[in-house]
Amino acid sequence: MLLKTSPKKETILIIKHGALGDVILATGAFAAIRAHHLDAHIVLLSSPPYSKMLSAAPWFDEIWTDQRAPWWNVLASWKIFQLLRRYKFQRVYDLQTSRRSSFYFNFLRNPKPEFSGIVHGSTLCQTNPARNKMPTQDRLADQLAIAGINNLPALDINWLKADYKIPATPYAVLIAGSSAHRLQKRWPAKNFIAIGKWLLSEGILPVLIGNHAESALLAQIAAALPEALNLCNKTSLGELTTILSAAKFALGNDTGPMHLAAAANCPSIVLFSNASDPYLYAPKGEHVRVLQKDNLADLSVDEVKDLIRLNL
Repeated sequence: MLLKTSPKKETILIIKHGALGDVILATGAFAAIRAHHLDAHIVLLSSPPYSKMLSAAPWFDEIWTDQRAPWWNVLASWKIFQLLRRYKFQRVYDLQTSRRSSFYFNFLRNPKPEFSGIVHGSTLCQTNPARNKMPTQDRLADQLAIAGINNLPALDINWLKADYKIPATPYAVLIAGSSAHRLQKRWPAKNFIAIGKWLLSEGILPVLIGNHAESALLAQIAAALPEALNLCNKTSLGELTTILSAAKFALGNDTGPMHLAAAANCPSIVLFSNASDPYLYAPKGEHVRVLQKDNLADLSVDEVKDLIRLNL
């Protein structure tokens, strides 16, 4: 049976499905929303990996999981319909602003709550025609300003850290993977191997991280760097945050874990091809440096070494 009343005087819904980099960049918005609704009951609707990750965050009273099933899956759609009608929300912050999350406006109880997003005709609609040309944090700040929330705080993911025995020797994290369907975003494996060998000669342990989809790539690199520590698919996001926070630096492609590195205050060097725009998609942080070539194969090992030397 659906509840007809909210658990507190004010009940707020935040929608944020992913992906990893976007979720990390949204943490400042999460904190700002909590500060603005200090005594409210705040519910987060997220996708499975991030609902689990954000369960340790200090901003939410409940976290609901959206499997983002295809629309033809009537049972899954009905479950989301019921979920979104569980409470009578006073305000909804759609930080995903996708077709799916915008459509969820139709599932909410009548009269509709104040809705911060891009749904035409909603009370707090972000109509800025330049929104899709803004970096993520600027776009979120613009959206929340319409809702009366200003001054998003700096990113802080200390809450995500998990216990992990970090290496005793100085180490650097190499993030050689990226989305499997956008291989043009990857610097060649041979170049990561060359950097790894150079690091070893400098007394710095290369630590390789990645997920299951990148296991073959990291196995190739690890085979050429037997002294390296290969943690592919062996750490949680919380453990990885701890590892990154103590690393001398992280070097990697335009991929989610580099956002984690930047937010963990790890000096970060991010490699971009012409497949994405660093103005829009680069990780944010005081210690982030970007190198870009239209074709990453044209980015030399020496260029990367020179930038690393400036940050060591």
